[in-house]
Amino acid sequence: MLIAHQNETSAAVAEAADEVCWVKLGQLGKILKFFKGCGVTETVFVGAITKTRIFRDILPDMKGLALWNKIDVKQDDAILRAVAGVLEKEGIRVSASTLYLQHLLFPFGVLTRKKPDKNQRIDIEFGWKNARAVGAMDIGQCVVVRNCSVVAVEAIEGTDATIARGGALAKEKAVVVKVRKPGQDFRFDLPATGVKTIETLAGVNGAVLAVEAGQSLLFDPESTIQAADNAGIVVVGVREKADGRLDY
Repeated sequence: MLIAHQNETSAAVAEAADEVCWVKLGQLGKILKFFKGCGVTETVFVGAITKTRIFRDILPDMKGLALWNKIDVKQDDAILRAVAGVLEKEGIRVSASTLYLQHLLFPFGVLTRKKPDKNQRIDIEFGWKNARAVGAMDIGQCVVVRNCSVVAVEAIEGTDATIARGGALAKEKAVVVKVRKPGQDFRFDLPATGVKTIETLAGVNGAVLAVEAGQSLLFDPESTIQAADNAGIVVVGVREKADGRLDY
């Protein structure tokens, strides 16, 4: 059973499902009616919704509008937690988005032929602290830095747009650090990386992509790492030790 969002869900994905319900962003009542009619008791949130659509394309039904008006802070986690809360009150458990994707969790260590140099390691550590702080405020999950200066912070526009903006300001050698938010709920909004991320970074002559290992997804790993090697970009999965130091 699949809930597919208009202008967001791929037609190929919809074709793979046994039953599909196409909805517009905000049609929570329609979603509940479909799930109940199909006897659904468990679901997962997968894929992504273009966040800027909440300003132009949201068309809520009465159930969706009622929930929207109850949410004080219109940030990612608050919205998704509220939707999950309604589903679970209706007897539909929301499971972790990684339920069947454990094999795609971002690996630990340097994944590319090229390793980070001394200055890049310093930038990774600097970016890590700033990305954690931004995540704690539920603003975004990544920052772009160069020479221990933050040149871009991810907000509603998403990671690729942040890399493009930050990379243009850095001119070259940008270091992108992407982490989970403190208290990240694995049911939704898990960070993800793929070939497009590398292509965007390569397009601005970026140097490093550092991602928190085990706390995000790496799609099409072989092609993604090959693209990074071809572009001379360092890709590394980072862990934070108990003493706060980084390991990779």
